[in-house]
Amino acid sequence: MVTETTSPNPTSNGPLIELDGVAYTYRTPGGAPVQAVRRATGAFHRGRVYAIMGRSGSGKSTLLSLMAGLDLPTEGEIRFEGVSLARLDRDAYRRRKVGLVFQTFNLLLQLTGLENVVLAGELCGWPARERRARATALLGRVGIDPTTASRRSLRLSGGEQQRVAIARALAAEPPLILADEPTGNLDQETGRAIVELLTSLARREGRCVIIATHAPSVAAECDEVWNISDGRLLPVTEGP
Repeated sequence: MVTETTSPNPTSNGPLIELDGVAYTYRTPGGAPVQAVRRATGAFHRGRVYAIMGRSGSGKSTLLSLMAGLDLPTEGEIRFEGVSLARLDRDAYRRRKVGLVFQTFNLLLQLTGLENVVLAGELCGWPARERRARATALLGRVGIDPTTASRRSLRLSGGEQQRVAIARALAAEPPLILADEPTGNLDQETGRAIVELLTSLARREGRCVIIATHAPSVAAECDEVWNISDGRLLPVTEGP
């Protein structure tokens, strides 16, 4: 269970991240252009959970990578706290402001769960003497006890690996969590627990959580649902 903490910038009422006419085109190895995202516009706020739904190849992963600052749009603008990503140090932005959660977990499998989070803390600048204690506390927040955390990641279940991955994503206490098909490799019950954990990060800790998914059961737990098809992003439902 995620414990309550102080919300990042809780007094701000504006969107945390905005898309303004965002498009992204890349070229295939043969040189043909592919427009992966087409003029996407939307605003995403702290304290809410968003689903971006679409089939494989619809552009949802590309859109999340743009929001993470891994690349810049070929058209339009993405703004974080009102500032264009094009004007930010995107390495620092990814390190401090964004937590990434992947379908394939992306843990270092020869390290323990604890060591994966310690390494993330080191990259975030945690003092050396505090790293193990802070990593242990962070893992506890996502439901991983010290015994489980001491196992090599390759010996953890899929659900345990995803919880470790979420703890790692929280090392910098980022206000924005981007999760790309986070339940895709999990059974239904474990996937439901991971979605509950992600929604808690928004509703109890004041983060903005955006989940790319093709699963209606995941979208049903979110505050807003957007659909992306052929690179076009459209709102489907909006909660209170």
